[in-house]
Amino acid sequence: MVVIGYARVSTVEQSLDIQVEQLEKYGVEKIYKEKQSGGSADREELHKVLDYLREGDTLVVYKIDRLARSIMDLTKIATGLHERGISLVFIKENIDFSTSTGRLMFNMLGSIAEFERDLINERTAEGRAKAKAKGTHMGRKGKPSKDVERAVKLFRERHDNNLSVNEIVKLTGVPRATIYLKHKELSL
Repeated sequence: MVVIGYARVSTVEQSLDIQVEQLEKYGVEKIYKEKQSGGSADREELHKVLDYLREGDTLVVYKIDRLARSIMDLTKIATGLHERGISLVFIKENIDFSTSTGRLMFNMLGSIAEFERDLINERTAEGRAKAKAKGTHMGRKGKPSKDVERAVKLFRERHDNNLSVNEIVKLTGVPRATIYLKHKELSL
């Protein structure tokens, strides 16, 4: 019977330090670490830890949302572990999935985490729609129109000036996609 930890953050820039510290404090023997979104099903380290665990073992995760982001995925993982006789513990929420109270709390907090993620996605989409309706430019700031015009002119005259598209991009700083798009728009 071993106690194994799983730590995850969503991006490479984020740090696993707090999770690792808490898992070590809990007394885990080995920690599987991952820097990948919880929404992704292809998490290599998660698959490794799930394959490694045996009946009587315990999987310890710092927070419930570190294991998965949807209640469906959380339930699938937790139920699978429970059926295999593997305990599941969440340190921050103080949940032990091997007890009925722990399973109840797990389901409630998992639902809340999924609801919170959905709200964030909805607010973000609403904000983008509102900005677009107001005419706010989305994405990177474009190049000044004089630079784009110059790039398109050089593009149209490339047979005479012997410039490649890559050279025009370097000269003007206008992305190749913008050059092609503006050339097409002006040709219509």
